[in-house]
Amino acid sequence: MRLSYPADIRIVRVPCTGKVDLIHILRAFEKGADGVSVVGCMEGDCHYNSGNFRAKKRVAQARQILDTVGIGADRVQMYNLSSSEGPRFARFAEEMAEKIRALGPNPVRAAANQMENQTGGGR
Repeated sequence: MRLSYPADIRIVRVPCTGKVDLIHILRAFEKGADGVSVVGCMEGDCHYNSGNFRAKKRVAQARQILDTVGIGADRVQMYNLSSSEGPRFARFAEEMAEKIRALGPNPVRAAANQMENQTGGGR
């Protein structure tokens, strides 16, 4: 079964969401991502015991930091689903993409583009 989700989504596979560190989420924004979704197994059903609980905590920390610096907590979201729920993943991906489109581009990227346009230079 082929699933349809927005083409501008980049999937980064990890063995467990517990491997997603706070710095990975924040670095995605630094590199220009407009939003980040962490999608892991159902709570209490982690093959690595508590990986999804660690990820949930890190997503909460990232949301707090992004809100503090003015990027916005709504740009980061954690979803839990089982590996057999492909259609649900596609629905989550579409919902997140719509939310991000409504929020507009990443303010960090927008500011960098504006500075680049003002200086007329590249990197």
